[in-house]
Parts: sequence; C-alpha cells; structure tokens
Amino acid sequence: MSLLRWILFTVPVVMLLGFFSGQVAGSGEENRWFNALVKPEAQPPGWVFGVAWTILYIMIGTAFAMILHARGAPLRGVAIVLFIVQFALQLFWQPLFFGMHQVSAAFWLIVVIFTFALCTTFIFGRVRKAAAWLMVPYLAWLCFAAVLNKQIDWLNPNAETLVVPAARTQI
Repeated sequence: MSLLRWILFTVPVVMLLGFFSGQVAGSGEENRWFNALVKPEAQPPGWVFGVAWTILYIMIGTAFAMILHARGAPLRGVAIVLFIVQFALQLFWQPLFFGMHQVSAAFWLIVVIFTFALCTTFIFGRVRKAAAWLMVPYLAWLCFAAVLNKQIDWLNPNAETLVVPAARTQI
C-alpha cells in the first residue's frame, strides 16, 4: 500500500477515535462539572483544544502511516505496538478526566502517556526520522496538558467529589 493510502486510512481513524473519546467523555464547553472547576490562568479558550487536537491527530496519524508504510524496517513492529499503546492510553484520558472526574488519576495517566509517546517517538526516529518529528508537537502538547491538569488538581482539591446541580428548564 502506498504512503498516501496509509495516510488516507490512519488519519481519519485517529481523528474519529479521538472525536469519539471526547464525545463519550462529555468533554467540551457543555460539561457542567468542568465549567464549575477553578481554571488556571494558562487555560486557553475551549475552541483552542479542538483546533490543537485536530492538527495533532493529523500529524500523529501521518507519522503512524509512515511507520506502517516502512515495511521491512527494523523496529517497525515495536514502533507500531508502542504507538497503539500510547494512543489507547491517550483515548482513555478524556473519559477519566471529564467523565469520571478523576483529576489526579488523569494527571498520572498523562505522565504515563508522555512516557510511552516519548519512547514511541524515539523508536519512530529509528524507523523514519520524519515520523519522529511529526510526534514532537504532540509531546509538547502533552507537557502543556499535564501542567494544566496538575494546576486544576491544585486549584480544585475536591474536584473528584464536586457535584454540579442538574440543569433545569423553566416552561
């Protein structure tokens, strides 16, 4: 399969899985629990996350396609497994944070995700250097997300037990 065909397969799959994870978790502007939390000063507006993740998913999907296309390359199999593991962990972060309200656990999950993503990036570099470079913005974003997550944890020590009253509609 050509590289373009791999890209046309992996990028939409990565984006759809990421979108699905967010939908399942109830992430976004309409999440009343998240809106009730005290946010750090560095917290960007909500739309930034949608734009950033779209770009990141395109980049990491393309990187993964490059690795899938590198048939016969040493470490290709290891790179594929590492990518799948770190991506599966990344997909679980949104349900853990937004759905289950486990802010502290979500921070530690980001640390694990970053560790796997860093290993993935180094192995990608041994298979295809361009694929590794496409992972670098993702690593930077994970660092930023970890800082935001930790600050939210510090600012909201009761986040896990915070109960937001149900929305009411008057007729």
